[in-house]
Amino acid sequence: MNLIVDIGNTVTKLAIYKGREKISIYRINELSCEELEKKLSGYNISRAIVSSVKKLPPFISDLLLTNIPSVHILSHKSNLPFKLEYKTPETLGTDRIAAVAGAFNLFHGLEILIIDAGTAITFDFLSADTYKGGNISPGISMRFKALNKFTGKLPLISPTDNFISPGQNTIDAITAGVITGVTYEINEYIRTFEKKHTDFKIILTGGDSEYLKEKINHQLTCMPDIVIDGLNYILEYNAT
Repeated sequence: MNLIVDIGNTVTKLAIYKGREKISIYRINELSCEELEKKLSGYNISRAIVSSVKKLPPFISDLLLTNIPSVHILSHKSNLPFKLEYKTPETLGTDRIAAVAGAFNLFHGLEILIIDAGTAITFDFLSADTYKGGNISPGISMRFKALNKFTGKLPLISPTDNFISPGQNTIDAITAGVITGVTYEINEYIRTFEKKHTDFKIILTGGDSEYLKEKINHQLTCMPDIVIDGLNYILEYNAT
């Protein structure tokens, strides 16, 4: 069985695959050695892949390398099924690499715009077998936190659909400003993309994808777990 470890800025995802079949998936807010051992209990893991957008905790690599015969730490140097046209590949987030791999596996040969709405919002473009690059923008929660942190009186609030725009109170004004701002941004990215590319797929993923999907005025495929699917695909690709 394959173990997938996706360490994000906010949440860690663990997934177990049998070949390319997903068996189980866990989302963990605070990853610890005990929690990892508990989640893996009962599984006969032969291979693992790890993606981390921050410094990898030593206990994770120690635990995996001790108990699993083959462990792959994903990086820009990994053997990938597509080419990277990125001037600084060492700075490219492995979560972005994995999302592109997942898209490549599903829609091989197509042009694909991958929108990952998480802590940050990333826009990545895959053209056939070449990753062309992408953009990074603050995510929804980051925008709410920034308004609270860098002002004297604005409160910290959470996303909701229950707001009026234009806002007639401060809560609505912040909510409408952030949510409609993110929505306009994504819709405009897609609209601009359409001017240069007539036949392409749009994939929406990330923690806020379910919240945003009905607000996007374009046909898209919502795939919240494409990063872990992509990680498993890379693991299988390197095993062949």
